[in-house]
Amino acid sequence: MSDTSPSERILVIGPAWVGDMVMAQSLFMTLKQQRGNPIIDVVAPGWSLPLLARMSEVHEGIPLPVQHGELGLGKRRALGHALRRQRYDQAIVLPRSYKAALVPWFARIPRRTGYRGEMRYGLINDIRPLDKDVLYRTVERFVALGLDGEVNTAPPIPQPHLAVDSHNQQICLEKLGLTTDKPIIAMMPGAEYGPAKRWPTAYYAELARRLVEHGKQVWVFGSHKEASLGEAIAGVPGIENLCGKTELVDVVDLLALCEHAVTNDSGLMHVAAASGARIIAIYGSSDPNYTPPLTDKAQIIYQNLDCSPCFERECPLGHTNCLNEIKPERILDYMEL
Repeated sequence: MSDTSPSERILVIGPAWVGDMVMAQSLFMTLKQQRGNPIIDVVAPGWSLPLLARMSEVHEGIPLPVQHGELGLGKRRALGHALRRQRYDQAIVLPRSYKAALVPWFARIPRRTGYRGEMRYGLINDIRPLDKDVLYRTVERFVALGLDGEVNTAPPIPQPHLAVDSHNQQICLEKLGLTTDKPIIAMMPGAEYGPAKRWPTAYYAELARRLVEHGKQVWVFGSHKEASLGEAIAGVPGIENLCGKTELVDVVDLLALCEHAVTNDSGLMHVAAASGARIIAIYGSSDPNYTPPLTDKAQIIYQNLDCSPCFERECPLGHTNCLNEIKPERILDYMEL
């Protein structure tokens, strides 16, 4: 951090999803650029604290002691009371729910900024209207809350950048038995939202085999829930199924070693973009204009069918052509192999 005395203390109530938390870094960067080096603390789910530690703009990540979707009124009150001593000047509440606004109110933060949401007048006293035509992208909505006054045009978006820990990177390589003697292609075949956002696993498997034939190695990333996807892809030597074997910050460090990352529209897509990998992002039911990877090194593959984007978890027409019609050869072409 700079030696300059901070002019403000800002508390951000962070989002609950991996991709949104990465995109929130654009807000933190904007606050640092616009506000004269404020101290920025972030209240967030416990899983995200190691990720926040990789964002140089964040002074401290503060765990929110409730489960996803839980009101936890007493826990939020206790946290808010504990934060009073920090004397924050402003709170920025990214989620639009009633419960998300409780901690800043209990903390008696004088300026509490957020969009109009679930009957939270009073809890939020700097209420912003949300014009979805002006602020279409999620990241634009986050960044706009860090600006003063009405926002009539989409703001500039700083690209997230997660710090890489080279020491942890080496530990991960040794622990997982990985080598860097061949170019590495990352694959992220999961998408927690649902199958309408997941490129067919069989296509990932075919692409992985073709990449190995071209002298590459493939690392498949995902959670414990996605281990079966990794198993279906890792059928030949040179393909490593790392699903469920890494922490989120381990993925940050390992992705920094990868030549390309082939991914669905998912939280790990945003992690890969912020880790510096070249992204090939495959979109199905979602809209690449709404949640694009925030990097100049991205190639977006999107069919733009008449039925797209539907934003459904499963294809309402039963064919999922938005994904099934994207063949592995197309990805290979983008890699110029």
